[in-house]
Amino acid sequence: MIKRTLYFGNPAYLNLHNSQLIVRLPEVEKNQSLSENFKKEAAASIPVEDIGIVILDHYQVTITQGLLTALLENNAVVVTCNAKHHPEGLLMTLSGNTIQSERFASQIEASEPLKKQLWAQTISQKIKNQAAVLKMNNVDNSYLIPLYKNIKSGDSDNCEATAAAYYWKHIFKTLPEFETLAGLQTLAGFKREREGNSPNNFLNYGYAILRATMARSVVGAGLQPTLGIHHHNRYNAFCLADDLMEPYRPYVDLVVCEILKTNKLNDDIPKEIKVELLKIPAIDVNIDGEKSPLMIATQRTAVSLVKCFEGDYRKIAYPELD
Repeated sequence: MIKRTLYFGNPAYLNLHNSQLIVRLPEVEKNQSLSENFKKEAAASIPVEDIGIVILDHYQVTITQGLLTALLENNAVVVTCNAKHHPEGLLMTLSGNTIQSERFASQIEASEPLKKQLWAQTISQKIKNQAAVLKMNNVDNSYLIPLYKNIKSGDSDNCEATAAAYYWKHIFKTLPEFETLAGLQTLAGFKREREGNSPNNFLNYGYAILRATMARSVVGAGLQPTLGIHHHNRYNAFCLADDLMEPYRPYVDLVVCEILKTNKLNDDIPKEIKVELLKIPAIDVNIDGEKSPLMIATQRTAVSLVKCFEGDYRKIAYPELD
């Protein structure tokens, strides 16, 4: 079952009652002209067990400790946003699987050659999916094909960076021109920078949702999200999620491309664009010829990695754009 993604961008009171997330609105609660019965009926409720991700994007959202605990017990992820409405924090359970210690052990004991092979698979599929995005946007992708077909163990030739330089320079080049105060502007030669100009902010927002989805799946599979197969950062608690989400990033890129066909560049992300980005966990992806929502696919990916660590599989199950 695919879990729901909830977004709260306005003041709200969130609490727990009978295993339900209850949403109450301050403007209703504080209105003295409304009856108590009306206020009770105006409150919305969602079963906690149906929730996968909760995004809190307003400083006047109040959430109770009881609700937070219930969400974490059900392996939901809570994402908090900053004053610029960009995802800033990620809260998730510490124990998402009953045999977690056993899987931690196999993850820790994984050999360096195995991890390098798994990383090569990861980068190969990422570049292959990037090539598919370019083709869908009527851009020549021939430069990327030999790169993903010739990835060495651990990506020792750094094909990921080589592919990225070409990919980001060309991904938006066939999209319509945008009218700005400086005149017509194209996205040809776009530079991917976290703090760069729009649509970097659209990409950042989409990747944050993807990261939360993958982190949830990693913990649910009984893996330690801090221990990556490639990413290593003493300040990053989600290195493994960052590793496994790489082949999924092109799906976010494709969503942003579709958004840019009908929306203008904007340093602030309009609500209608956020709505489209919030659909990312529910988009269909293809793994081994089987279609499933992205949220379910990330679970398959995480479980397949467990099997690789345990010696049952030799390949991570990743989605393929077609």
